Amino acid sequence: MKLTRKLVLAKAKASDLESVKKLNCWGCNLNDISIFSQIPNIEVLTLSVNNISSLSPLASCLSLSELYLRRNMVPTLSELCHLRPLTRLRVLWLAENPCCGADPSRYRLTVLRCLPRLQKLDNQVVTEDEVALALVEGDEVSTPTSSIQNQLPNNGLPDAEMENDALNYNMEETNKIREELGMKLLSRDKFSSPSSPSTMEKPTMKKTHVLDALLLLLRDLDEEELQVVHTATQNRLQTYTLDSGDGQRTSAEKAADIQH
Repeated sequence: MKLTRKLVLAKAKASDLESVKKLNCWGCNLNDISIFSQIPNIEVLTLSVNNISSLSPLASCLSLSELYLRRNMVPTLSELCHLRPLTRLRVLWLAENPCCGADPSRYRLTVLRCLPRLQKLDNQVVTEDEVALALVEGDEVSTPTSSIQNQLPNNGLPDAEMENDALNYNMEETNKIREELGMKLLSRDKFSSPSSPSTMEKPTMKKTHVLDALLLLLRDLDEEELQVVHTATQNRLQTYTLDSGDGQRTSAEKAADIQH
C-alpha cells in the first residue's frame, strides 16, 4: 500500500505537507513511503508494523529526531546510509527487521558506527563508551554505488585513475569519514594538491591522508561530537598501551627463562 498525501493529512490533521511534524502510521500495511520526499519538516515518525523495505525517501527529512521502524522488511543495514544526512536523529527503533541478523551485539555496533549521534536504539539508551566501541569494532555500512556517484565530484573517473590521483585519494578518504559521521561531503576545491603518490610509498601516503582527513573533520564537529571522538581516542590509546605492556612482559619473561 502506498502512503498518499490524503492519508498523511488526515492522520496528521494538517492542511499541507510542510506543516506535518508528527505522524503515526503504525500497522497500515505500507510498502511505499515515497511521499516523505515532500514532508521535509517531520520530526517524529512512527512506521512500525508495515512492509517497508527502502528508507531512501527519508533522506530529505532533515528535521527528523525520532524514527520508529520496528517490524518492517528492511533487508540490510546498508539502508541506514539514507539516514546519515539526518543529523538531528536521536531515537531509532529498528528491531525485528531482516537487517538485524542473528548477532544482536554486532548489529548494534554496526548501527551505532553508521549513526553515532543516536541517543537511544531499540528502546535502549546509547552510552558514550558504546559509541566509541562501535566506531572501532562496528562493521562499515557500504553506501550504494549510485549514491556515492551522485554525491562525489568527478565521479566519472575510473577507479584506477582515482587511485593514481593523489588529490582524489585525499578527497575520497576525507569524504568517506565525513559520510560515516553523517556530515556533508566536501567538494574538490576544499583540498590542496598533495605531493605525487609516486614520491612516497602507498601505506605512508594513506596514513598521511587519513590524518589530514581527521584534522579537517575536527573543525566541523560540535561539543557533543568532539566528546565522542575524545572517548574513542582514549580507548584506542589504552589498547596500544596494553599491547605495548604485554610485549614488554613477554620479553622480560623470555630473559628470565634464559637466565634460569
